[in-house]
Amino acid sequence: MNPIQMVDLTGQYTRLQAEMDEAILSTARSGQYINGEPVQRFSEELACFTGSGYVIPCGNGTDALQIALMALDLNPGDEVIVPAFTYAAAAEAVALLRLIPVAVDVDPHSFNIDVEKIRAAISSKTRAIIPVHLFGQTADMEPIMQIAFEYGLYVLEDNAQNIGSIYNFNKNIDLINNSIPEKQAGTIGHIGTLSFFPTKNLGCYGDGGAILTGDEALAKKLKMIAIHGQSGKYVHEVIGCNSRLDNLQAAILRVKLRHLNDFTRRRQEAASFYREGLSPLAEFIELPQEMSYSTHVYNQFTIQVKDSRRDELQAYLKKQGIPTIVYYPYSLHQQPAFREITRIGGDLSVSERLCRTVLSLPMHTELEREQQEYIIRQLKHFYE
Repeated sequence: MNPIQMVDLTGQYTRLQAEMDEAILSTARSGQYINGEPVQRFSEELACFTGSGYVIPCGNGTDALQIALMALDLNPGDEVIVPAFTYAAAAEAVALLRLIPVAVDVDPHSFNIDVEKIRAAISSKTRAIIPVHLFGQTADMEPIMQIAFEYGLYVLEDNAQNIGSIYNFNKNIDLINNSIPEKQAGTIGHIGTLSFFPTKNLGCYGDGGAILTGDEALAKKLKMIAIHGQSGKYVHEVIGCNSRLDNLQAAILRVKLRHLNDFTRRRQEAASFYREGLSPLAEFIELPQEMSYSTHVYNQFTIQVKDSRRDELQAYLKKQGIPTIVYYPYSLHQQPAFREITRIGGDLSVSERLCRTVLSLPMHTELEREQQEYIIRQLKHFYE
């Protein structure tokens, strides 16, 4: 059995080596590395894949969030609702623009923002909601959009971990585009953001990101902000930043995008194998749930360990050569950088509990059955 890795990027490269090498070498030979044809072609292909009207590539997923917020013309002191249990990037982008992050609790099964808690957290200063689609599971977007339209709020989807997940509208109505029974996550709100960090389901060989929107005027503004606020060469219409996806990363992403449906299938099959093998341990661990309203693309396979034994289990698995990661050990309001600037939007007990109980098992496109069998066997041995 090969050594088990949390993410096997080398194995994926080896499997796609011929295509990857050609994409990389052709870019190197071209002598054009910024704003070239690979970026334009990737934007078009990503728009086709996601169904988004407009795609604006940028330097990384955090830049995507910041650029998106800048395009909404929010004012310092305005509030933006974010989940308390997630990576810090969304709240970081909010804080950098002198906006106020409002931490809201999450659903204990989907790990995503609790829709019921959003309404109670809205104040006269609330301007936007950022649902973060965590671990490959889409947040429940239909009621989120209903709340947003009721209160006149923007919705900015952080889709860094969730590309390709399909959301089904219960009433077959998308409040922006109307009468669409299903859409990809990231294309439901006013703006969606993507990260192409190497470990993401669609990852490049460095940093990269993109912004999605169906609004033409908003797309034009987003594009300007990403290139120093320029509407044309040396014509600066707005204050912007410098955030570009380079030709090399775009060429790599074009190859991977062609394989993304297969990547998703491999992850879903690995998740099903975990689920079947670990189901006898329901007394001790809670498996990630697949919500009825969307597909799950398994950027992570995250279990919840009961009876305060998470750290003990993690240490045991490490001794057996099985890597695991805790995503995330602290909720937003517990982070030193955010304690003083975050408004607490209600009880956050679920987020606090998840920080003590979650454990992510190895999950990637190259995961072998023999490796998974060994992981499952060792988990069972621990509880025996």
